[in-house]
Amino acid sequence: MVASLITQHAGEYVFRIGLQPPHAQLFAGELSDNTQGWSGVARTEQELEVIKEKITATVEEVGGKTSVLFQTPAPHPRLSLLLRLPPPSVSLTPEVRCAVVGNVDSGKSTTLGVLTRGALDDGRGRARVSLFRHKHEIETGRTSSVGMEILGFGPSGAPILPATANSSDPDVIRREKLGWEEISVQAAKIVSFIDLAGHERYLKTTLYGLTSGAPSCVILIVGANAGLIGMSKEHLAIALALSVPVVVCITKIDMTPPNVLQETIKQVTKILKSPGCRLALPPQLFVKSVETAAEISTAFGKDRLCPIFFVSNLRLRHFSLTQHQLRTFLNLLPSSEADQEKFAVNQPLEFSVTDVWSVPYVGIINNGVVKTGDAVLLGPDSNGNFQSTVVKSMQRKRADVVRAEAGQCVSLALKRVRRAAIRKGMVLVHKTEAPPTAVRQFEGQVLILYHNTTLQKNYQAMLHCGAVRQTVRIIGMDADCLRTGDRATVQFEFISHPEFIKEGMKLLFREGKTKGLGVITRLL
Repeated sequence: MVASLITQHAGEYVFRIGLQPPHAQLFAGELSDNTQGWSGVARTEQELEVIKEKITATVEEVGGKTSVLFQTPAPHPRLSLLLRLPPPSVSLTPEVRCAVVGNVDSGKSTTLGVLTRGALDDGRGRARVSLFRHKHEIETGRTSSVGMEILGFGPSGAPILPATANSSDPDVIRREKLGWEEISVQAAKIVSFIDLAGHERYLKTTLYGLTSGAPSCVILIVGANAGLIGMSKEHLAIALALSVPVVVCITKIDMTPPNVLQETIKQVTKILKSPGCRLALPPQLFVKSVETAAEISTAFGKDRLCPIFFVSNLRLRHFSLTQHQLRTFLNLLPSSEADQEKFAVNQPLEFSVTDVWSVPYVGIINNGVVKTGDAVLLGPDSNGNFQSTVVKSMQRKRADVVRAEAGQCVSLALKRVRRAAIRKGMVLVHKTEAPPTAVRQFEGQVLILYHNTTLQKNYQAMLHCGAVRQTVRIIGMDADCLRTGDRATVQFEFISHPEFIKEGMKLLFREGKTKGLGVITRLL
């Protein structure tokens, strides 16, 4: 029974023992001795220990590991265990993709550095330096590219961190870090962080990361000392427009005066409660215990809740608990490939190219399954044609694999293909008698989020649609002109070359401060 329970839930299951509190009161932080609506079977603390030992022994018999998520004493003794089976190979390791956004200097890279490297910050930016990819990022302290960091969790639920995580020497921490392949081999679950730029000049990079990376959730970093300002509101609006669940992390709580922190909390709460956010009430959820973090991890997406974490990355012992709550939440998030509405394994292969390297080409499998040796078509090129090639080898998180399926982010090495022939936005599909078609014109239902004057025919803007990023021109619309807040059916035309798009895909277009979003309804 235990083996079937774990396998039916994709290799991991949260086993709850004892009376369980009602979620509404737990999430609101209103649990008391008089709280009504508890469910489950009441257990004594001695019974909890006996059940824990027996479950642990049983799980180990089937090759799994057990870890205690949290244990609460009287008056309502309860215990939650994480039962997890290690994946048979790297190709089957579940992955969660999280996009990290927020305004400049809100603490995005520092928070990621602490989460993935284990060492707390020194207050002068030590934690974030190891994440920067370019020399100018180190010099300015600003992220300008789409960075990717991973955090692995072992079968026991413990984060996989370098042995030097507790070192106080910054040079040692920067030098001694685990490679992706080392983490992949040890991990039973991988959390991939897409570290996006916060500065306004890099908005197109941030937009591309959000649309092409297919994240399971967006982590919005808000500095407690500054509040939800500048690009943070822009990032929140884009995440909600793309229907991606949002998690808020309020950082720098160690250096912020209590009255300023309360103002930030009030401001964040007010924005999340606004009708434009379309979140369930109450949308805000202050995560102040490991139990709340564990319970909200599976419920927040489908219930449209917005958990709010309070995080300090500084080297103060009593603030390390905030990192534990956030890591527990990330450890229990459902994997990205488990979303069968977004990724269909039983459909024909469709692989979106999101990045290009000398070797290999990186992207996300939207549908189907791909194996090494498969004959595939790559395109469209500048004329809308597809080129025949073969998958020579595959890597997932820099570890060699022979098979990958929908929802996974992998890199492919292709035979007889020059790097110059590849660009972001291309797709790989299985070779069939009827090749796919690329289109230059399409129709969509759009909503104009903001435009300072009127938007008319022949207007040009940058379109983001999945991994596709290209300038489009409006060639027709069912209105004379469009203003802020207007909805319309609009015909678009790609300026440069045809693209592979499908009906039902979300589109987002921008030009200066002008922004609009919608969905593709028809290919022309």
